[in-house]
Amino acid sequence: MTYGRARGHDTPEFSVRAVLRVSAYPLLLVSTVSVGAAALQLDWDPGLVSPLFLVGVIVYLTALERLIPYQRSWHPDAREWRWYGAYFLLTMVSSAVAQYLVTAMVAMLSPSEPALNLWAEIPAALLTGSLASYLVHRLGHTNATLWRLHGVHHVPEKVNVANNGVNHVLDIVLAQGVVQLALSLIGFSRESVLVVGLFVAAQGYFVHANINVRIGPLNHVLASPEQHRLHHSTDLSEAGHYGSDLSIWDHFFGSYTWRPGREPVAVGLGDPTSFPPTGEIVSSLLHPLRRAKTPGTGPA
Repeated sequence: MTYGRARGHDTPEFSVRAVLRVSAYPLLLVSTVSVGAAALQLDWDPGLVSPLFLVGVIVYLTALERLIPYQRSWHPDAREWRWYGAYFLLTMVSSAVAQYLVTAMVAMLSPSEPALNLWAEIPAALLTGSLASYLVHRLGHTNATLWRLHGVHHVPEKVNVANNGVNHVLDIVLAQGVVQLALSLIGFSRESVLVVGLFVAAQGYFVHANINVRIGPLNHVLASPEQHRLHHSTDLSEAGHYGSDLSIWDHFFGSYTWRPGREPVAVGLGDPTSFPPTGEIVSSLLHPLRRAKTPGTGPA
């Protein structure tokens, strides 16, 4: 288990770190909107924009983890970087597989021209995709079979940008496939799906970042590291927050537990022996095929 509280504050209060704590998230949001708007206006190739944007987000947040860390003990060591790198590659491959599986569906059902004004369609696509993501994520915690896939992500006893990619490949295929199918079946345009995808990617890594930021009242609309650390808590009474982009569904479905100043004492699994250690990658991937341990030790 990893224990601790948020780490210190700079003196004087006005410092580079103090400015970063306030500006880090707005800069990320502005960058996301700017890239999305440029991609639409300049007709950039989504196949290049999305991965390059994701790399930029990861580099930015990794730098912030060194400048304004929430827990210095949560920084990955050299061995963990190797593990996380392998999982990241598996996650990217899984994402590509999920994308491939629904490409035909999107091509058939997504209109070439938006049915609504694009700037009205984008919020609708965001709400739809966010709801689908919330539901499949919550099922990953409440359904015993799906937990054996999703629980791989909760093994690490720290939360940081690098281990956001620690996932079972089938969990990624399922989660991303459901979201993309929901968007394509409703018929959202490729343009709106691209813009929403950029925001979701940025939010997904932001909430996992080991950074000391506070977003205040925005927590009731947008997901944040403050909430997601609780999601990884070993105390299941506070481990709600299944939304990784918007927090409104947690409010709607009663899984919102955050309040100002609330922090997990420890993160990871309540029963660490119920899953293989993160470093045992092959065992982790084969874990769902093995007989479960005592019932009730897994899903939250």
